[in-house]
Amino acid sequence: MPGNSAGVAAVERAASLLEAFTDRDFSLSLGELSRRVELDKSTVLRIARSLAKFGLLIRNEDGSWRLGPKLMKLGNIYQSTFRAADIIEPLLAQLVDQTGESAAVYAREGDERVCLFRHDSHQSIRHSARVGDLLPLDRGAPGRVILAFTGKTGTVYDETREKGFYVAFGERDPQVASIAVPIFRDGDKLFGSLALTGPPARFTEEAISKNLEILQMAARKLSAAMGGQPG
Repeated sequence: MPGNSAGVAAVERAASLLEAFTDRDFSLSLGELSRRVELDKSTVLRIARSLAKFGLLIRNEDGSWRLGPKLMKLGNIYQSTFRAADIIEPLLAQLVDQTGESAAVYAREGDERVCLFRHDSHQSIRHSARVGDLLPLDRGAPGRVILAFTGKTGTVYDETREKGFYVAFGERDPQVASIAVPIFRDGDKLFGSLALTGPPARFTEEAISKNLEILQMAARKLSAAMGGQPG
């Protein structure tokens, strides 16, 4: 609204104060909050007191601050209203349009991976799988990524964690290549993997580089929608 820039700035500062906390912080001193949000202590104290009125922050006896119970209530409301399909299915359709390859989301199911959502490529030659299919974890990019980001040790998995993605050529099926990245929810908890699959001939170095950027952007968007913050 015109003339309301001060109000917008106040909201942004309040949001930045809440976002200053990480899952490693039980509480933060006023000085540390001031340092993290780059505001003077008096401003931070004024904002913190306002947030405390609504249960978004709590002041401890030693003067430090911690997140308040109202945030848990809001989080529970968000989770109850969030439907993964509403976010994932349009995103997969967009990935197919942008890359020309089939796109899918996989999650771990015991010692296998299950295809939760899928959108097939429009091209005549494509890799087809079905929602609900159970596939190996240790063959194919989607499974390798899941293993890597759930603590699997070994050179392949160490490199996958370091790079943030995995590319496979014919690991499960000689006619299939795949590239996958992790997706997260509730902070740094792994939800599963987001993957593109297709014939190896189309997975050239140039295509991989281009599609990886698109895939990573989609994974960040999906993770953010589920409250994920990849490390």
